[in-house]
Amino acid sequence: MKSRITGRTRVLGIIGSPVTHSLSPLMQNAAIEALGLDFVYVPFAVTADGLLPAVLGLRNLGVAGFNVTIPFKTAIIPYLDKLSPEAELMGAVNTVNREDGLLVGYNTDGAGLVRSLEAELAFAPHGAHVLVLGAGGAARGAVAALCNAGVESVTIANRSHSRGDDLVSCFKGVFPQVELGSSSLDILGSSDSLRRIDLIVNTTSVGMNNTSFDGLDTSLMNPAACIYDMVYAPLETPLLKAARARGLKCANGIGMLAAQGEIAFAVWTGCAPPDGLMKGCLLAAIEG
Repeated sequence: MKSRITGRTRVLGIIGSPVTHSLSPLMQNAAIEALGLDFVYVPFAVTADGLLPAVLGLRNLGVAGFNVTIPFKTAIIPYLDKLSPEAELMGAVNTVNREDGLLVGYNTDGAGLVRSLEAELAFAPHGAHVLVLGAGGAARGAVAALCNAGVESVTIANRSHSRGDDLVSCFKGVFPQVELGSSSLDILGSSDSLRRIDLIVNTTSVGMNNTSFDGLDTSLMNPAACIYDMVYAPLETPLLKAARARGLKCANGIGMLAAQGEIAFAVWTGCAPPDGLMKGCLLAAIEG
């Protein structure tokens, strides 16, 4: 935390419910201190029915910007003045910046995923065939970002097949050049389907508490394929253990968490944080 705060110090923060577990203050303040910027980043706990008063308060207090986490990423949209193209496409906001007195919503999650895929797995999405596990908000952001990055196809696999269909319907008109489809989780045991997949992205909470996907047979996958698990606690989920046992390249969600934070930091400050600093802070906190 910044040791000397004055009347000129600009305030950044995060709103959500809960926020006590958030690692964002740790990595954002580390970047602020490393660059010697006159900012401070603090958590703001907001009750489920207190979002509008909270946004009005942050606006009136002149807060420079803030992150938005569960459960407000979609609910906050009506209270903002403007959205970036990415946030509008994804229907969710995780970063808000004050610009000429206006509150502008951004979504840095998708770009964070693509950056992490490149950094952690040397994976270039262009022309790839991707299987996305889950059909919630995180899946929506992942699908939009991957389509923007030029993948050839995305299959959305979810327990509720209809939710996957809904997500496909949302994006088919936006990305006509991408082959979009949905499936049940039975696809995880299909050799014909898995052989053509270059990347699996888990956007669900499966993996926390050592839970796993029933029926996934990593031996059916292309040996050159990659697996990305957005879960980062534990650092090695059953999905990642299975991938490593087969010699597949894989990574957890720490890189994405750090990357989306780096992009948000640049939106607020106009500066890039030191390479690897945020990820190092996150790893130290989780391993500790």
